[in-house]
Amino acid sequence: MLAQAVQYFTEQSRSLSCMSVVCGGRDTVRSALGGVASPDGKPVASDSVFDLASLSKLFTGFTALRLRAAGKLDLDAPVTRYARQFVHLEGVTVGQVLGFEVALRTPERVDAQPDPEAAEAALFACRPFPNGVKAYSDIHAMAARYILEGAADEALMKLVERELLRPLGMGETWCRVPDAARPRCVSHDREHRIEGERWLVREGVAPGTVHDPKARAMAPQGEVFCGHAGLFSTAGDMTRLCRGILRGDVLSPAELREMARNRTGHPLPGGGWTQHLGLMCYVRHPEQRHSEVPVYMSDETIALSGFVGNHLAIDPRRGIFEFYLGSRVMNRLTVLAPPPGKTLADYGLAPDGTGAVDWPGEGRVISSVDFVHLKDAHYHPVIAEEMGWRA
Repeated sequence: MLAQAVQYFTEQSRSLSCMSVVCGGRDTVRSALGGVASPDGKPVASDSVFDLASLSKLFTGFTALRLRAAGKLDLDAPVTRYARQFVHLEGVTVGQVLGFEVALRTPERVDAQPDPEAAEAALFACRPFPNGVKAYSDIHAMAARYILEGAADEALMKLVERELLRPLGMGETWCRVPDAARPRCVSHDREHRIEGERWLVREGVAPGTVHDPKARAMAPQGEVFCGHAGLFSTAGDMTRLCRGILRGDVLSPAELREMARNRTGHPLPGGGWTQHLGLMCYVRHPEQRHSEVPVYMSDETIALSGFVGNHLAIDPRRGIFEFYLGSRVMNRLTVLAPPPGKTLADYGLAPDGTGAVDWPGEGRVISSVDFVHLKDAHYHPVIAEEMGWRA
């Protein structure tokens, strides 16, 4: 059954160049994979190394709660107790940052800076604002890095290794991929984007180099873990993480419930909802289209997606998890923000964002636009049938 989901994404819609799916519980695991991991057609393998993108935020969140349990971090303390660099966050608490409870904005784009020092300075200049409809932001996890490092007097990657990777036996998760493992890395090169009248191609991202522009600006060679993105891992290691969470090897049931508590979601006066976020994760949204939590998982579920083609959900109450790792970036159109008056149809795409566009000088380029909304139709039902999970 799982092969059906892989086939849809890698062969039918082709929105992912490759995909590795794993689901199960504390004792049972099932998996499937397919597609190609490189431009020359190398098949994805069980030991392929994926850019985790925003799934990296979960490691930041888990580590924060581990530090709190050890008495090293107070979520009610001001950010500046641990990270004095953030001079404009004097009245903002650690918990508000970890839970996206205030908006954080930088005066200049971090990824537009000429070097890591300037990127860091731009981050330190962030200011708090009231939340709008969209509360999710990379800036929160980037700030969290410095908060956790200040609380423990240790680099965030060292904390992640000590608190998560070594205890769970995750020997193939890194922020700087070893040279020996780079041939196993999935490609995320030649991303295509249409932004208004601009047609852009981002190329030169070597395997094992982080795709996220802000992480590349802060740590071009993976020198540090930036908190919001930058980790690489295998399906095997991510399975170890999920099962370790379910066994209680990382956090207690009460701590996991705290992580999954809605901190930002509420109804809007004119209808609709704001985003529903927990501590460095998504939680259940009242409208399934906007929810990263599958219908068959409980309200205690921790979920997150990654821009490059990843998704993960862990339900401690039911004792189940599911995730996929993939690439929606390799020679794909990832973003289509048409100019006023134009729609997806004007570019030859279906309403769900699937299809291909005619790219000047290149021919047809496959679209992964809006692929995240395809999960409920072509991924979660297959998982539910495979595992016998019901809402």
